Amino acid sequence: MDGRNEQPGAAAAATGRTLDRRAELSEFLRSRRARLKPEDVGLPDFGRHRRVPGLRREELAQLSGVSVAYYTRLEQGNGRNVSAEVLDAIARALRLTDAEHAHLTHLAKPKAHKKKPAARQQQVRAALRQLLDALEAVPAYVVGRRAEILAWNRMAAALFGDWAELPPGERNWARLVFLRPDYRDLFVDWEQKAIDIVCALRMDAGCHPDDPRLSALVGELSVKSEEFRRLWATHDVKEKSHGVKRLHHPLVGDLSLSFESFRLTDGSDQSLVTYHAEPDSASAESLRLLASWGADATRAATR
Repeated sequence: MDGRNEQPGAAAAATGRTLDRRAELSEFLRSRRARLKPEDVGLPDFGRHRRVPGLRREELAQLSGVSVAYYTRLEQGNGRNVSAEVLDAIARALRLTDAEHAHLTHLAKPKAHKKKPAARQQQVRAALRQLLDALEAVPAYVVGRRAEILAWNRMAAALFGDWAELPPGERNWARLVFLRPDYRDLFVDWEQKAIDIVCALRMDAGCHPDDPRLSALVGELSVKSEEFRRLWATHDVKEKSHGVKRLHHPLVGDLSLSFESFRLTDGSDQSLVTYHAEPDSASAESLRLLASWGADATRAATR
């Protein structure tokens, strides 16, 4: 088995600390409440009397049909006994998206997870690796929890760089996007790619707040990247299953590629991501050129 399909090893050493679920719940609710204006929800606006932007707690409680004291306890992070019906009402009042609603539920009513060894590697099924290799003309990879890149094919190495050359712990989309200048150059709309990564990590944090390796990753990026700190503080969450990415490859120049993300339903928290170009387009021709170079494409451009 060659290096392009190797598993990433342990990430940065776990500190033993985990994300504070109560604080995450509190900050998420505050951030969603702050983005709404009274007129957004049909309430009168007495602008000059407002000390903070967004809805007041009592206004949101009224819209949700709960007492102010009850909502206040929830916003302080105490979601232990909250019902699904109340969460649904609050989600409607806050105009949450489906992804935000799911995130709120994970934070307020977390599912019990069996404790796993902190250094345990995420495993990719052999059949899935074979599928990656069968997609000869399509850049494809498998991404798991914490934005870890778990396996990839030859075309992905040609498009994004040969991840086999990186230390296993560095095969992580968050580290690549926020800490590597060459990836800032690769994505034409780097800001949107950065937002997508942070939103995915936020979703992961909601599902697995007790993951010390995720906490360590967030801590590392918060120290090393001002952009990450800014985006993490927004508490935005969303799932992006398809779209278009514009890239500037050092060997073939500009490409416009459609991507599809297929979440696996086997409980592995993994997704298969593919990129393709419109038939007979300049980007399709560029992909064919990259296919002829394979993993050497980025090295050739550097030379």
